[in-house]
Amino acid sequence: MRQVLADRYAEFAAARAGHLYRSACLLTAGDTHLAEDLVQETLGRLYISWHRVTRADNPAGYAQTVLTRTFLAHQRRRSSTERATDVLPDRPDSDSASDDVSLRLTLLEALARLPAKDRAVVVLRYWEDRSIEETADAMNVSSAAVRTRCTRALGRLRELLGENLGEYVSP
Repeated sequence: MRQVLADRYAEFAAARAGHLYRSACLLTAGDTHLAEDLVQETLGRLYISWHRVTRADNPAGYAQTVLTRTFLAHQRRRSSTERATDVLPDRPDSDSASDDVSLRLTLLEALARLPAKDRAVVVLRYWEDRSIEETADAMNVSSAAVRTRCTRALGRLRELLGENLGEYVSP
């Protein structure tokens, strides 16, 4: 029985790791090293309680909830504001690739300026396409708090990016 559970976990982890990593990259505003750490910690927590996770209606949603709560717990730690460097990596020379990279970097920089909980709301609601109730449950807050944070976060993103994102996209 243990081997069956271990095999199912391995299949689940292999199938979901990429999606968890992409979500973690958005939550961390592009800090890929922290994103990898969050995914690793999330998968570790899932492994420990895998017998419970398999009984959940939506194990993928459960994993996203664990990832979000792990991220928010990390943000509460004093050491979470430490950064090794502010230098961004070199950009590729290709015009179309550089436009795409420029857009991504602009969006990630704007996400990085949001408070952690506002960033989590934006990622869950608009990247993960979760309902207000699902987002509230994942963040362990009320639906009203999610709506308030969504409004505030989107308003702040509009301030940072301008009302029209079209200026960041190449024709």
